[in-house]
Amino acid sequence: MTTVTHMPKNGRTQTMTFPIKATCHCAAVTIRLSTPPTELTRCNCSLCSRYGVVWAYYNAEDVTTPEGLETDTYTWNGRNVDFHRCRHCGCITHWVPRRSTRKTRGINANLLPEDSIRSVTIRYRDGAETGKYLD
Repeated sequence: MTTVTHMPKNGRTQTMTFPIKATCHCAAVTIRLSTPPTELTRCNCSLCSRYGVVWAYYNAEDVTTPEGLETDTYTWNGRNVDFHRCRHCGCITHWVPRRSTRKTRGINANLLPEDSIRSVTIRYRDGAETGKYLD
């Protein structure tokens, strides 16, 4: 483990230990992240708004998921991403793109330690209509 000082875009200094772990309620699914999130996204599309998630986006190489991850997946209308949820407690944990050329992953920031997201800026994305950020 490594301890570092981190300054998100809002300028507030934080000291954290890495890797940061996103863990579902029952702890059956743990995702390790190499860095804290620098911004979060709340999407208003029909799925994300019903899930109630706030996403932290990462490059695939910054996310570690163990082999044999105990998740079930859902893909709305066979579209862009597979949403993963814990098989045991049902928490939405992350999404993975269906196209291998996409390298971004979405991690449910609500599963991260509170001190790693408390001062991080939340952006609002109009996923329901334009796909653009509203700020």
